[in-house]
Amino acid sequence: MSDDTINPETTNLEDILNKPRKDFTKDDIVKIVDKLGICMLNFRYVGGDGRLKTLNFVIQGKKHLDRILTLGERVDGSSLFKFVDAGMSDLYVVPRYRTAFVNPFSKIPTLDLLCSYFSPDGSPFDPAPEYVLKKADERLKEKTGMALEALGELEFYIIAPKSNLYPEEVQRGYHTSYPFSKFEGLRKEAMLAISMAGGRIKYGHSEVGFVRYGDLEFEQNEIEFLPMSLEEAADYIVLARWMLRAIGHRYGVNITFAPKVLVGHAGSGLHIHSRLVKDGVNMIVGHKGLSKIGLKLIGGYLKLAPSLTAFGNTIPISYLRLVPHQEAPTAICWGYRNRSALVRVPLAWDTTSAMHRIANPNEKSTYQLEIHPQTVEFRAPDGSANVHLLLAGMAVAALNGLTSSDSLELAEKLFVDSNIFRDPETYKDLPSLPSSCWESAEKLQEQRKFYEEGGVFPPELIDWTISKLKGYEDIDLSERLYRKDREIEKLVMQFLHHP
Repeated sequence: MSDDTINPETTNLEDILNKPRKDFTKDDIVKIVDKLGICMLNFRYVGGDGRLKTLNFVIQGKKHLDRILTLGERVDGSSLFKFVDAGMSDLYVVPRYRTAFVNPFSKIPTLDLLCSYFSPDGSPFDPAPEYVLKKADERLKEKTGMALEALGELEFYIIAPKSNLYPEEVQRGYHTSYPFSKFEGLRKEAMLAISMAGGRIKYGHSEVGFVRYGDLEFEQNEIEFLPMSLEEAADYIVLARWMLRAIGHRYGVNITFAPKVLVGHAGSGLHIHSRLVKDGVNMIVGHKGLSKIGLKLIGGYLKLAPSLTAFGNTIPISYLRLVPHQEAPTAICWGYRNRSALVRVPLAWDTTSAMHRIANPNEKSTYQLEIHPQTVEFRAPDGSANVHLLLAGMAVAALNGLTSSDSLELAEKLFVDSNIFRDPETYKDLPSLPSSCWESAEKLQEQRKFYEEGGVFPPELIDWTISKLKGYEDIDLSERLYRKDREIEKLVMQFLHHP
């Protein structure tokens, strides 16, 4: 068994400790190590490129285990973040106990933990993605008394050698079943591994994009999560991307979260659903629709949408996906159940559903939801997103919407009740999303004050983000690459595994 082989004995630590993850302590981690015969620890942390990084430790006794769980370890910050100077590069990484999980791929019994970055003086490292998100989350709670919960829809393509067995129709793969969906087993393995690590998954399914191109077959899939705190939502999307790639390696296939793999075919998004919760109540729900709080939340997203692309659409091929007629947004607007809009209010169950009794005439039971499941869906982001910074930006936008006097007016002005791609009169009057990384950087520069307010986003992080986006020099990229298939293919390959 190699390090990329799933261990079927993956263990749920909450069941062993009989407590929720949020309450895990250092002593709990030591108990897990003893009980499961853990020999190694992996520290994992997100770098500036959005990928998960790793340090491996052999546990050399209880004192050694106590030391690394308490003090963490030293890392080279300049190799992890481009804006950290090599002359002052040392940082600490310290594990967050609630994130512990048994590594599902290692033959050696191994426990993995996600880490936070700390500066040389022992304070949190201000520009670290997980700390920016923590600050945004806490500021929103402090100013409004409400918590923003989120879930991601993680779309991805599996790229494999072409098979002549049960070929699916092009662009007709939505919710198709095995054997037409040839990698349903891979998807289910990933869902189990993510769940055992603590990720709360709603479901998985095949998506629209089924393409045969040359000697390859492209099969699109999606894994959708359940609502979690912002920090949990970000952590588990990052873990899911890593786990999917690891499982893909075992299958001998490439897995990519690239926003576009073939022009003219479905791109992969990372739609983010969110809701505001206070004392266990979903505050965005009103009578027969959204409450004023829900409308203000949408207004905040619409206002900062141009600059949110700087964190959610971070590479040139992001803007090959954001084109009309592909169920990807191009205009800044919102609507109920409207998949052509930037912000969609999806169908949600009533709190007392009786549909199961209609489907099953002999059933007499009733069902009461603990919390109303209504969310609002932000549809612009894609798999290139720096997820922690994206969710931090959405928390900033939410706070702006809740506290600004113009958010209700903006929501009213930008509401649409039609497919905007079939309604040119409506479409032409709507503001547009950026069409390139360069334009996204310009919008971030214009709106940076909202992100820097309250010290949430450090100025150097905004500067670095703008510089990186402009460095692609992709103004008018779509027009320059029009009908140049080979050049598009080369560009896609450059960003196939980013982040």
